[in-house]
Amino acid sequence: MDSILVLTHADETGAGLTRASLEAVTAGKELAARLNAPLAIGIVAAHPQPLSKGLPEAKLMAVEGEAFAQARFASDAAACEALCRAAGATIVLAPQSSRFARVMAAVAHRLGGVIDTHITALDATGPESIGVTRWFYRQRIEAVVTRTARPWFLLLDAGTHAAYSGEAGHAQIETVAVNLPALRTEVGGFRAPKQDAQTIRPDAKLLLVAGAGWTKKQPDGAIHTEEAGKLILEFLGHAGASLGSSKSLVDQGGEGHSVLPFLTHLNQIGQTGSTPRHAKGLSTCCHGEEPHVVGWRFIGERRAISLDPNCGWTRGKADVVYIADAFQVIAKLNAMPAAKR
Repeated sequence: MDSILVLTHADETGAGLTRASLEAVTAGKELAARLNAPLAIGIVAAHPQPLSKGLPEAKLMAVEGEAFAQARFASDAAACEALCRAAGATIVLAPQSSRFARVMAAVAHRLGGVIDTHITALDATGPESIGVTRWFYRQRIEAVVTRTARPWFLLLDAGTHAAYSGEAGHAQIETVAVNLPALRTEVGGFRAPKQDAQTIRPDAKLLLVAGAGWTKKQPDGAIHTEEAGKLILEFLGHAGASLGSSKSLVDQGGEGHSVLPFLTHLNQIGQTGSTPRHAKGLSTCCHGEEPHVVGWRFIGERRAISLDPNCGWTRGKADVVYIADAFQVIAKLNAMPAAKR
């Protein structure tokens, strides 16, 4: 009979679990109910006791101490290994966060297990029929994977389950001892861009995608890259949106063309970029063909602004298409907060 362990970790403040961790808790609770299997939840944090208050009824385990306050391979790998050995679980669920993604393959190896990453769904009709879903080939091919090997480690993509917010349990936390190796690295702190300079916001509800049209000649025959940059950044600030880009736009910088100065390949989405999971997406000055649209697979509501009524977005790829000039539309949207004040 399978038993399930959900590994979680604290957010950057240390005052709560990450949203991705709470999504993994939801997935673990649902899977345990389908399999009628025991559920355990492991917490990696400096002070785990306050983080357990909103968790469901389950066996709660934690490692604690300042060594686990920040992400570090040596300490995180040792912590996860200790929790897995203490739980004796055959299926281990964890969020596909940067903190856990870097260590979980090593943990699986130490325990003689197997691992699958970027899981988007879990399905189980019985102990002998557990299948997990993930996408391959730039999100074009969906596959269902089953394994008989145990322990089986599964890293869950963010945004694929609801964050747990149900009734809290009353279980006591069991503290698990960790034999830490010699720590050769020290976390000195974080340096992050200011909020108004941050363009990648995974937890934002809206994704604004900019295409190469922003840097092309406009109706007056001139290129207005500087104006485009100001409009986009102002919109991101007002809406709290995240910024995505087509490959053609981010490539322009390397080809010596005029480009938005704050764009990098980290902003790129689509066939060769990331596949975001924001609730809503707004495409501006983008073509709507398959290489780009593939990046929108998990976005719930799709809208686009285009001057071309025959744009690919109008052929069943967007819920709403505004036939208008993106410069004018974004400028009017930016003026709305000021008008309300």
